Amino acid sequence: MAPSAAERVRLKKMAYGHKTEHRLRMRAQVVLHAAQGHRSHACIARETGLHVDTLHRWRGRFAQAGLPGLKDRQRRPRLASFTPLQAAEVKALACRLPACLPACLPACLPAESEVPLSRWSCPQLAREAARRGIAPFMSASTVRRCCSVAPAA
Repeated sequence: MAPSAAERVRLKKMAYGHKTEHRLRMRAQVVLHAAQGHRSHACIARETGLHVDTLHRWRGRFAQAGLPGLKDRQRRPRLASFTPLQAAEVKALACRLPACLPACLPACLPAESEVPLSRWSCPQLAREAARRGIAPFMSASTVRRCCSVAPAA
C-alpha cells in the first residue's frame, strides 16, 4: 500500500527528524523505501540494517493501520513470578549464616565491626531457596531484586 501525500510528509518527518525515537525512525524509513518501489526487500534490508522479516512486519502493519500501525503495540504487564511470602522467606534466609561458612566465624567477628554476619552470594541464596522448597527455581537476579531495599514512596 502506497502512503498518501499527507502520510508521506509525516513519514519523512519521522524518518529524518532528529527528535524521533530510533525505532520509529527506522520503521518510517522502511515504509518510505518500500514506497519508492524500485528496490527489493533485500536491498532495503541491507541499507537499513534490518532483517527482511522485520521489513515485512512493518510494511504489513502500515498497510493494515497506516501511521498508527508503526507505533508499538500495547503489551500485557508481566505477572509476578513469586509471591510476597516467597520474597519474605528469601529475605529471612539471607539473614541466616550460610552453611558454607566455618562454625567459628560468629565468634571471630568483633561486635564493633560493621561486617554483616550473613555472607550469601545471590547464586548461593537462589540455590538454597530452591533446595529448601521456597520456590522450584529462582535466579540470582530475582534474589537480588527480592533482597534489594524498595524505595520509599
